[in-house]
Amino acid sequence: MSYGKKLRERIAGPGTTPLIGVYDMYSASIAAKHYDGMFVSGFGFAASYYGLPDIGFIAWPDMVAFVQRLRGAFPHHHLLVDIDDGYVDPEVACHVVEGLERIGASGVILEDQKRPRRCGHADGKQVLPLEEYLEKLHRVLETRGDLVVVARTDATEEDDILHRAERLAATDADVVLVDGVRSVEWIKRIREVVGSKPLLFNQIAGGKSPRLSLGELSDLGVDVAIYSTPCLFAAHEAMDSALGSLKAADGRLPEVDPAGGVGVKAATTLLERNIARDRLTPEGVGA
Repeated sequence: MSYGKKLRERIAGPGTTPLIGVYDMYSASIAAKHYDGMFVSGFGFAASYYGLPDIGFIAWPDMVAFVQRLRGAFPHHHLLVDIDDGYVDPEVACHVVEGLERIGASGVILEDQKRPRRCGHADGKQVLPLEEYLEKLHRVLETRGDLVVVARTDATEEDDILHRAERLAATDADVVLVDGVRSVEWIKRIREVVGSKPLLFNQIAGGKSPRLSLGELSDLGVDVAIYSTPCLFAAHEAMDSALGSLKAADGRLPEVDPAGGVGVKAATTLLERNIARDRLTPEGVGA
């Protein structure tokens, strides 16, 4: 069974499917212990790989190379990949989609923003004319084999949000995402216009959207939830705290708690899982 088909079947199952945003191989190694699906977040990748904000700096060969490393280490996990606007040109978008499917990505998200693009929860977003985006989307859909394609709109005007969501739902895209949704009421309105098409919701700490549990999202008819930055923001906070403590202790490292602290042994044990061919399967996640 293809990776796309596996993700499509997971989405069609009961409840809301969570996909956890990862930004490097270490964060993915930790996420893989707890969840069977990952989201390759543009926000996280731009931050970790370039040290830059998510405003269009990502070069597609870098993203493809990262996904290839992920698939090699995690052959049983769902991998949904953020490809922004398809890196501007439809020809490039199709080339990237072909490459990602070949190396084992489960799906991609293609947005309707125009350059300079922004994080979906940032101000100042601009969208392409709808027909121009739909042409790019249709070409991607014709190119993919069994890859899941999420059609994303970053529209901000109320009428345009609903119009675009309805038009995206009428395509052969597998899932629709309206990014930056500001309220539960708007999730309900979008769910209504999308009809039977699966709906994706993006949660990001400090973003514009409400913080909702998987149970609440399921009750609202949301089929997939991506969590773009929990690993990245947790690492930011933990590293800042650890280095502040190291500085305050005049450079003396803290003792490692043998009952569960992270030191060289715990880190090595985590990474050794990525070498074995019988590495963690979705059935064993969280065990």
